[in-house]
Amino acid sequence: MFRILAVILSLFASSVFAAGYASHPAYPAFEAKMIREHGFEAAELRRLLGEAERKDSILEAIARPAEKRLTWGEYRKIFITQARIDGGVAFWRENRESLAQAAKRFGVDPEVIVAIIGVETRYGGNMGSYRVIDALATLAFDYPPRSAFFGGELEQFLVMAREQGFDALQLKGSYAGAMGMGQFIPSSFRAYAVDFDGDGRADIWNSRTDAIGSVANYFNRHGWSAGAHVVDRASAVGTVATDRMNPGLEPNTLVSELPALGLSPRGNLPAAERVLPLMLQAEDGTEYWLGRHNFYVITRYNRSPLYAMAVHQLSQEILAALRQP
Repeated sequence: MFRILAVILSLFASSVFAAGYASHPAYPAFEAKMIREHGFEAAELRRLLGEAERKDSILEAIARPAEKRLTWGEYRKIFITQARIDGGVAFWRENRESLAQAAKRFGVDPEVIVAIIGVETRYGGNMGSYRVIDALATLAFDYPPRSAFFGGELEQFLVMAREQGFDALQLKGSYAGAMGMGQFIPSSFRAYAVDFDGDGRADIWNSRTDAIGSVANYFNRHGWSAGAHVVDRASAVGTVATDRMNPGLEPNTLVSELPALGLSPRGNLPAAERVLPLMLQAEDGTEYWLGRHNFYVITRYNRSPLYAMAVHQLSQEILAALRQP
């Protein structure tokens, strides 16, 4: 008897689950907003969200981001590899014209564009295996800590797919709904993605030219300064004020204040310049760095000093390899 009841309950649960997120208690409010603010048809929304599936692996992944659980030494080993350097050189050579055009139009150094795409997706080799609609619906409806944020991204995704003529059920990305070679979330796509190859839409999945132009546009719009330093090494002099290291992301510490923190820049920096003092645990000990304006710009792409360091160092390794005879 109990077995029969269990089977019945299982079949019932399966039928409810098959209805996707259109049957979720929070769905009606989402539907009403999409109709009211974006003119969607209720039937179309129910068709799309009815096919969206909850993915428990997404909820598990978002609870353990690498930037929060790894040291700099551990994080660096993931991204600064010979394979990724060689891949960057090949990507640069294969897309030299698009990179040159992007650098000229947007004022962004080519090496940082290449490094971003290298860190994010290994030059388009791993753009994510989740359907974007599954990722965003799972996080919007079943991840309370950030449901408002991902609900907004789900909204932006559906609008984006309609604007660009994409099939919202086919596009794939990361567990957090990041898309294409540069891993843009939907709101960033709508704000910064560009049709750089002139074919009528910004396709950051299949067009390397669009991906390059879109990353360059993102950095341009966030204030990248071409040719300027990104980060500089510092040395410990005396006792380092560890409680004042890594104070957020913005460079708000005057160079003239560094001696009071137990740091000395290894290069000549203007006393009135503002920097971000960083203390990072590398494989062979503690490293001290001074993030500058361009370092902060990289953190606008991913709000992590480890990420910004990885992008910068990969960019320099690629540039050095490219210059070798």
